[in-house]
Amino acid sequence: VQLQASGGGLVQPGGSLRLSCAASGFTLDYYAIGWFRQAPGKEREGVSCISTSSSGGSTYYADSVKGRFTISRDNAKNTVILQMNSLKPEDTAVYYCARRGSSYCSGYYSTNSYDYWGQGTQVTVSS
Repeated sequence: VQLQASGGGLVQPGGSLRLSCAASGFTLDYYAIGWFRQAPGKEREGVSCISTSSSGGSTYYADSVKGRFTISRDNAKNTVILQMNSLKPEDTAVYYCARRGSSYCSGYYSTNSYDYWGQGTQVTVSS
C-alpha cells in the first residue's frame, strides 16, 4: 500500500497548482481520501476530503480554502486531484494526501482517522 503526492512547486500569488495523489496496492475509491498541509512551526491541518463514489463522492473543505480549492477523483488513474486556484502566500506548506479508514469524511480534519500517508509535496506561494 502506497500513496504518492506530487504536483507541488513555486507559484506566484494568484496562481494555480494541481496536486495529485496516486495510489498503488489498493483501489483509491474504496476509501475517503484527505489532503492535509503543514507549514513550518505549525500543526498539520486538514484541507479537504472526498468520500467514496459509492458514498456519494461528497467533498469537504477547510474555510480557508473554500471556493479556491477543488478535490476530485480520477478513478481510471486511481488518483485524487486537488486543484488549487487563487493561491495565497499563506497556502505555503507541505501538502500530504492520506487514506481514511472509512468511506466518509465526517471529522476528516482529525489526523488520527487516517491509516496511510503520502510523502508530501512542497507548495510555495511567493512573488
